[in-house]
Amino acid sequence: MNSPKSALLLEDNMALFVDYYQLTMGQADFNVQSDTVITANYYVREVPQGEYLIAAGLEQVIHYVLNLRFTDAVLDWLTQQGDLSHDYLDSLKDFHFDGSIFAVPEGTLVFPDEPIINVTGRSRDVQLFETYLLCVMNFQTLIATKASRIVEAARGRPVFDFGARRAHGRDAGILAARASFIGGASGTSLVLAGHYFDIPYVGTMAHKFISERPTELEAFRDYATTFPNNTTLLIDTYDTLQGTKNACIVAKEMAASGARLRAVRLDSGDLLSLSKAVRRILDAEGLDYVQIIASHELDEFRIDMLLKNGAPIDSFGVGTRLATGANYNSLTGKGSTSALGGVYKLVESDGKPVGKQSLDEPSKATVPGKKQIYRVTDANGNYVKDCVTLWDEPISEGQPLLIPIIQDGELVYNVPDLHDIQTQTAAELKRLPDSHKSLAETELYPVELHPTLRN
Repeated sequence: MNSPKSALLLEDNMALFVDYYQLTMGQADFNVQSDTVITANYYVREVPQGEYLIAAGLEQVIHYVLNLRFTDAVLDWLTQQGDLSHDYLDSLKDFHFDGSIFAVPEGTLVFPDEPIINVTGRSRDVQLFETYLLCVMNFQTLIATKASRIVEAARGRPVFDFGARRAHGRDAGILAARASFIGGASGTSLVLAGHYFDIPYVGTMAHKFISERPTELEAFRDYATTFPNNTTLLIDTYDTLQGTKNACIVAKEMAASGARLRAVRLDSGDLLSLSKAVRRILDAEGLDYVQIIASHELDEFRIDMLLKNGAPIDSFGVGTRLATGANYNSLTGKGSTSALGGVYKLVESDGKPVGKQSLDEPSKATVPGKKQIYRVTDANGNYVKDCVTLWDEPISEGQPLLIPIIQDGELVYNVPDLHDIQTQTAAELKRLPDSHKSLAETELYPVELHPTLRN
């Protein structure tokens, strides 16, 4: 009888997190003893929603590059498959990346066709990172950007990630919590993210907790007695307005014992009308300190609509459309695939610029050469434009964004704390003019190619 498998990615098998052609190309390069040194560039051709992206996922890329090893078990398995030569597989036994990586730090705003990561090294080494790098960077950048849009729409009200159960897999659940925090979320419902990344984790109660007790009022009392200093009551299991009245009873009982009801939560129905009705009931009972938390199919568009229409909601729990990075306008029904189409392309070979010229689909052409981004600001430090240049052609205005991460195979970058990355993101967004952050009629941010690069 076969035992069940967890299917988790572990350090001793992550060398197999490659697409097969990365190994077959490596075999072909090995056969001709090619030691060509190349630079591959990670960038995004198109932003799926809005005009900016928040770079996220670099820490996991660094970990992969520095810890990638072909264990005996992995090499034995590849040998058994019979497609790759023993000599080539033997050459992977002592694999260690001895090249260099330059990248923009996590939390940096980036725009279409800008170099986000440059990886320089031996060709058959550099190509091994493609699948993992794209998987991690595309997903976390998508989610961090989505979170920032939702946080912006919330106008200073806390936003919490509730999306682990709808994320596209276990790794996606925890990395969505991480990326959401980078994008400005105040916390997550996923306890593992709290343990692993020191992200504040939060929770209320499920409808199950209420349904399994004789009455809603008894359920509220049980929970309030257990957590007198941190009680949020879910009030929509049966009837939201009656649930609010029951919450008022419990709130007054808590006050009599020196405790306070923190909040009530709405998780269904017309959030606009219900939040107003709930607020009226709470205030009429002298419970103006009790906050209203809303969840249920939220995204930046719905939150923006609710607040524009005066919904008295104090914070938001956002699940499906955050953790899946939904490229979808829930008000108009228009959208596309929930994915970020970042690519990892050869731009330099043995010091010479190399590019792809796709005559059948010009949009897939690449800009040759290892590149740097210079960000230009005004007198107040606000972002004005970016200029993309060849790596060895600095310009007089602007600050370079790509910094050294790994040099000659050694880590030279002090990986920041996740809370510091979140602070970095918030600071960057403040410096981006509002015209580039609007949910409608967004203005294109100027990105220029230096004349030498353009030629």
